[in-house]
Amino acid sequence: MNALDEVDMSTRGRAYLSSLAGRRVTVFGLAKSGVAAARLLRAVGAEVVGTDAKPVASLGRDVAALADLGVRLATGPGEPAGAFAGADLVVVSPGVPLDTPALASVRARQVPIIGELELGWRATEADTIAITGTNGKTTTTALTGSILALQPRPVLVAGNIGTPLAAHALTFPADGLVVCEVSSFQLESTELFQPRVAVVLNLTPDHLDRHGTFEAYADAKARIFANQTPADCAVLNADDEPTRALASRTSAPIVWFSRRRELAHGVFVRAGRIAAKLNGHVEDICPVSEIFLRGQHNVENVLAATACALWTGVSPAAIRTAIGRFRGVAHRIEWVRDLAGVKYYNDSKGTNVDSTLRALESFAEPIVLIAGGKGKGQDFKPLASASRGRVAHAVLIGEDARKIGGALGDAHIPVTYAGSLQDAVERARAAAAPGGIVLLSPACASFDMFDNFEHRGEVFKKIVERLD
Repeated sequence: MNALDEVDMSTRGRAYLSSLAGRRVTVFGLAKSGVAAARLLRAVGAEVVGTDAKPVASLGRDVAALADLGVRLATGPGEPAGAFAGADLVVVSPGVPLDTPALASVRARQVPIIGELELGWRATEADTIAITGTNGKTTTTALTGSILALQPRPVLVAGNIGTPLAAHALTFPADGLVVCEVSSFQLESTELFQPRVAVVLNLTPDHLDRHGTFEAYADAKARIFANQTPADCAVLNADDEPTRALASRTSAPIVWFSRRRELAHGVFVRAGRIAAKLNGHVEDICPVSEIFLRGQHNVENVLAATACALWTGVSPAAIRTAIGRFRGVAHRIEWVRDLAGVKYYNDSKGTNVDSTLRALESFAEPIVLIAGGKGKGQDFKPLASASRGRVAHAVLIGEDARKIGGALGDAHIPVTYAGSLQDAVERARAAAAPGGIVLLSPACASFDMFDNFEHRGEVFKKIVERLD
């Protein structure tokens, strides 16, 4: 009997969890997802080894507390001796690439390798709505959760939005609804994952430093459809060509959404109103003017969330109520304050070029843009044309600041380089005029200077709030 036979990989819920009791499982990567996975595994009686390249002292108290639960911690630089020896299953965190050399011996023994998302999904029997795309995932996930909160079934909003699914999988009821933001990193380590509703919002080049090519990135995203059946549903953006191309990847019926044209079947904008045609007749949802969030991309997010809610049976009236109440999510074109006639916005979640393009398009006022960080192998040239006529000045920071500066120089945008975010905010303040906008929208990942985009956004907000 090999390791594949020792853990039943085909079941879900209690049967799957029972198969883990007494098995040895290695959790690779001890950030938030890894900690949640380790706790779940210990709760069902698995023998757990937690491993990470960082030492325990730099991983925080939550990791250190795993030892009290009986998790053996093997941490520090290099592959910790014995971390994978004898493992029946390996659970990887999203930040761990599947081609990491440390996993070679695991593959050689044909040991299953899955991600925390897959583990969490297998541990719960609730219906799942999974939302992915290059941009808009968090906003759409949060809005969908807010709409579904108005119907009677329990709702859990989890996944890449910041709450690992594994953290609540054991206690969430089977009759509930899970709304799950899923990333390409999470999807590439799925096997059986089968959302009842799978949403792809858009696709533009991102994470090429990990996936290598746009095609490989799109393939990872398309895994959201891999196990769907005709009883499920796919929600796709009819206005986005790469997303339309994924239609052939699912066996589920498709609900399209479009902000540009009326659809024969789907959710769309017509005469300034959100409308849906899913049962042969048009249902009015709400005026576009009732959407609080800035930007046409947020209209698309509302259309996608509306499609999900209608599929689950939420009434148009309840959807309208939730849309009107929704005020967005932290770090996504988040208003921070007005100071001396200048509005400050935190778009730290703008971690790729396309996301920053969407943020720029959300404002008619002159913008002082703060951008830069770890560029993930992106082409920054599209920023030049989008900035022309919109960005009055750019203040650039981080590892790829000079690359962005070169791109913006082609559009003759004045550029200043700053050594820190504090320095960047002060320079942006000096460059901004009353009636204008200071916008942090980095177009880059944060890991060269911060723990994550949330950390970057919180630091930005604190700096701005201290200005006088």
